[in-house]
Amino acid sequence: MEEIKDFSIHHTTIKICEDLKNLPQYKSFYEDIQKLVSTPNVRLDDFRNSLLKAMQDNGLEADLRNNVYRWMKTRKKEQGPYDSFFRKAQIHWDKRIHKSLNSMSSELGISLAKLRANSEKEELLSKWNELSNFETDIHKYRPVYAPKDFLEVLLTLKGPCKEKPKSDNHKWEFAQLPLQVKNLGELRHLYAEFSRGESILNSNSFITTNVYFSCFEAERIALGEKILAKNYAPLAQEYLKKGCPKSLRARIWTLLLGAEVKQLQINHFDTLKKNILQYDLMIDKLIIKDINLTASNDDQYFVFEDVLYQVMLCFSRDAEILKQLPNQPAFMQVGVKGRPNTSENSLVFPPSGVIPFHGFTMYAAPFCYLYNNSVELYFTFRAFYLRYWHRLHRVCANAQGVVSLCLQYERLLQCYEPNLWHHFKKCRIHPLRVVIKWIMRAFSGHLPPEQLLTLWDIILAYDSLEVIPLLAVSIVIFRKDNLMKVNTLANIEAVLADLSSIAVIPLLQMALIKDNCY
Repeated sequence: MEEIKDFSIHHTTIKICEDLKNLPQYKSFYEDIQKLVSTPNVRLDDFRNSLLKAMQDNGLEADLRNNVYRWMKTRKKEQGPYDSFFRKAQIHWDKRIHKSLNSMSSELGISLAKLRANSEKEELLSKWNELSNFETDIHKYRPVYAPKDFLEVLLTLKGPCKEKPKSDNHKWEFAQLPLQVKNLGELRHLYAEFSRGESILNSNSFITTNVYFSCFEAERIALGEKILAKNYAPLAQEYLKKGCPKSLRARIWTLLLGAEVKQLQINHFDTLKKNILQYDLMIDKLIIKDINLTASNDDQYFVFEDVLYQVMLCFSRDAEILKQLPNQPAFMQVGVKGRPNTSENSLVFPPSGVIPFHGFTMYAAPFCYLYNNSVELYFTFRAFYLRYWHRLHRVCANAQGVVSLCLQYERLLQCYEPNLWHHFKKCRIHPLRVVIKWIMRAFSGHLPPEQLLTLWDIILAYDSLEVIPLLAVSIVIFRKDNLMKVNTLANIEAVLADLSSIAVIPLLQMALIKDNCY
């Protein structure tokens, strides 16, 4: 048994080493190790121990530990018995999206990709820091799809079950798939700090003036500074479970996600910028349109319009995203207009492999409250997307995927409030229709920024998106009395439209502490 265990550890170690060598930051890390070895601190007569001691003293051991920790987070087992079914469904959806893009291209008489004219390139460069002043005609463009369109795709999933439904009631069970989602007891176990009613730092206006809050916040800041000095990501994750002070959030997130900006990242961002200046992609107009429809019209985010143009355009050009996604999305290979139709003159469209839906910008907008530097903002947002957000708009069987999250919301609502569930059914309104925007956007653009960032703290702390459907069902139940008085989709949406009074942590504590049978 010990031999099998040792072999498994050895095999895992080899796999980690191979994968770490493929990371962009490996070269600089290896160079730092080489420089360290050449110092007097590393002795030949005691090479191993002296090297480990020198790595500890210079922070390289913490860097290595953090890289292994992040490797474990991104290498979770993705395979399941229904993966092929979901993969086929996603491929079919990708084809529909690509067909829509090509149709839009034909209708508008524009190419998917072309070289920018020198005059346009110069104007774009001169207005790089104020891209809201860059004039481009976007009024004919429309979002490729919206959350409600994606919901229709999810609701039509029949599942790989051979048995036919025996009654119409099955139509009310979201995506009749035998997926396992956590029940209330399991959620209480996962979010133990909430279910035990422990003190968690939050910006609830009713308690921030309290003397206890000031002392608690000071304690959290002092502890947070110690953790940042240790530079160890697992400690940062545990720290977030009791709440994060506003002043430390950006640094804690950067450490946890491995989004530190060094010269390598600056050079990569500059390369993306050059690609934007060189090529005019139709996706650029869709991004600009989405920013105009969302962040620019939101009184909480309109001031960040210029930096969002930079970040989202660079995101569309980043081929590393396509490489790092667990299940690579389907993509198009298109020719560049004005050049010979050869493989050398073709490119992946879009290079990131991600086609934005209506509201996609809101994945990035809240980061504007944390980072003044667009490069730092970009790499933290990208890391967040690669770890979490990509699962919110793709069909997959993962327990953190949008299908499972929707199913979890549905089952929690049936458990918590069967009367409300039957009210929706009586009105012939699927309960998911009123929350799909919340789930797909992770509440961005719906909750006030500070409450939203608190919610995202919880996602990072527990490395789970399951708090999203839990919060969604808690809000719906919180507004139950008013919802029971209305019977149309428009009126139900009106009841749930304003979330400005929602305090995330108290509401989650109420949901998890309350004694319910599930």
